[in-house]
Amino acid sequence: MTIPNTPTRRTLRAAATSGCAFAAMLGLLASPPAAAQAWPDKTVRMVIPFPPGGTLDKVGRMLAQRLQEQFGQTFIVENKPGGNGTIGGDAVAKAAADGYTLLFNASTFVTAPLTMKTVPYKVQTDFVPISLVAQAPLSIAIGNKVGVTDLKGLVAAAKAQPGKLNFATGSIGSAGHLCTARLEQAAGIAVTVVPYKGTAPAFQDLIGGQIEGFIDPVLGSVQFHRNNQLRVVAVTSAKRLPNLPDVPTASETLPGFECASWYGLWAPAKTSADIVARLNAAVNKALAADLADKLVADGLVPGGGSPADFARFQADDIAASAKIVAEKKISVE
Repeated sequence: MTIPNTPTRRTLRAAATSGCAFAAMLGLLASPPAAAQAWPDKTVRMVIPFPPGGTLDKVGRMLAQRLQEQFGQTFIVENKPGGNGTIGGDAVAKAAADGYTLLFNASTFVTAPLTMKTVPYKVQTDFVPISLVAQAPLSIAIGNKVGVTDLKGLVAAAKAQPGKLNFATGSIGSAGHLCTARLEQAAGIAVTVVPYKGTAPAFQDLIGGQIEGFIDPVLGSVQFHRNNQLRVVAVTSAKRLPNLPDVPTASETLPGFECASWYGLWAPAKTSADIVARLNAAVNKALAADLADKLVADGLVPGGGSPADFARFQADDIAASAKIVAEKKISVE
């Protein structure tokens, strides 16, 4: 078997007449491309395809700060909402694969395409996974006007008024949306799902009484709960969370009920493996330092691991989500 661009024996013998030249040639063969070695030598853009102010945005900005500190270059966050997250995703898919445009997104990124007729990219071929950053248990939050104090009461209210309670979703196909569908199945209830362009406006309407419920990562609801602006009746983790110790798990009322969102970092396909490896190492280093503690304090579960680990995790989530999407006939109209 021949290897393209491999020096011939004559070339190597000629090079051997000069130790310096020979060493230089070996260095070229062994080293990654110069562009990868120089990266980053300018500002890196991290696209978040939803509005600022939500859980995804907060975690993304914490990560960007730590990457900036490690690499000594500016990492800016650019919010590009719209199209159920596809506008921002498309911008990254079409960007140069040079490590200067990254995507920070939630699990919606890999599940929303299951609910949409057309998406301008393919998750598993147009992007390269860099790292799982965090998993996010969800909170089942209800407005104060609903008049119930626990999940059992919420289920009873929903059964008494089939389809009358309005539950927000930050986007069609999001973890919160799929968890709402799972709650309907587990509790034998029916609610009306109201799509929003992000989590921040959904919380505003929940607090204002325009909607009755919202299932979303705990980080977004915890402060509102503490300020008595809404009530978190349950969390969807296996165990109670340190930052909400008095809030029961959903499984205490509905045995076995669990679900979560998650956040990850991607780059356009064909991005240098060296750059992907360096970014992955930086994420793991940030988690090993202070980022993991901050995530835990906010009710999140730190991620980490290799790009291959993240690719497998992503594939498993797509398979599980496809099942609930098909069963509940979830789609973007």
